[in-house]
Amino acid sequence: MLSRFVLLTSALLLSGPALHAQTSPPAKPTVSAPSFNQAVRLTVAADGSGDYRTIQEAVMAVRDFMQVTATIFIKNGTYREKLLIPSQKTHITLLGESRDGVVITFGDFSGDAEKHTTYSSSTVRVQGNDFTAENITFENSAGRVGQAVALHVEGDRAIFRNCRMLGNQDTLFLAIENSRQYYKDCYIEGTTDFIFGASTAVFEGCTIHSKSDSYITAASTTPRQAYGLVFLNCKLTADPTAKKVYLGRPWRPHARTVFLNCELGAHITPVGWDNWRSADNEKTAFYAEFKSTGPGAGTRERARWSRQLPAREARKYTLANIFRGTAPWTPGLN
Repeated sequence: MLSRFVLLTSALLLSGPALHAQTSPPAKPTVSAPSFNQAVRLTVAADGSGDYRTIQEAVMAVRDFMQVTATIFIKNGTYREKLLIPSQKTHITLLGESRDGVVITFGDFSGDAEKHTTYSSSTVRVQGNDFTAENITFENSAGRVGQAVALHVEGDRAIFRNCRMLGNQDTLFLAIENSRQYYKDCYIEGTTDFIFGASTAVFEGCTIHSKSDSYITAASTTPRQAYGLVFLNCKLTADPTAKKVYLGRPWRPHARTVFLNCELGAHITPVGWDNWRSADNEKTAFYAEFKSTGPGAGTRERARWSRQLPAREARKYTLANIFRGTAPWTPGLN
């Protein structure tokens, strides 16, 4: 009898762990962080239905110096963030659910109570290389209060597809010389110098919308650069109140800005270009057009120091040539 009791007790003790394992949920496996060359996809949703509620949290969750794309999918919503893509966060793609539905907005401006400057006023600042944004609105909501940047880009090989850049003065800051940027099918609006800076940037198939009489571009290209701001097959539009808009003026003496096969609205002033109150800039700036169309495309009264490119020169304006650099890059192919 005793031996039967011992056997029964032993059997129950041995079967206990098995019974427990059958009735308890399995432990979650430990997942290691993705490696530098393992693709990542995260989701941001303001309502908490994603991996993160803010875009900044998702960006900081990505490993530093990624070698492959880390895609951050952003659900529709208004994200009031002053967003930074640090230099160590490379190969990040922000993919919006819809262009008008995903809005990143903030309202800093130069000279505000926090003593921001043009360089620190941006809603979104991109320092990391190989950054891409698609289907996103970048907005500075400060209003017409002076310089207020919506998007500030320093990183090299930056791509923006089907995005909106909304603001007034200084909407889009192409911040540094050693930065190549490509904008495809984007909408960019502003008042004064709303596309400005030293980068080499191409705008292809974009709508460039002026909200008041002023200047569209203010390039600060250096003498070392073969190209500055290049507009390919773009459409220049304006608010009804804007009737005298210049294509550009040189923020620095060697500014380079070229419009090729662009449609210019009636708001573009016949002279086209301004020398920023210095005749010396006329000797160094490179301002040119090729086959402009539309009511603002007349060449008879264009500034004498600007150029109408011959076809042989216009053919040089390919993405491969413009973005050649020390390490060649062609958006969409690299």
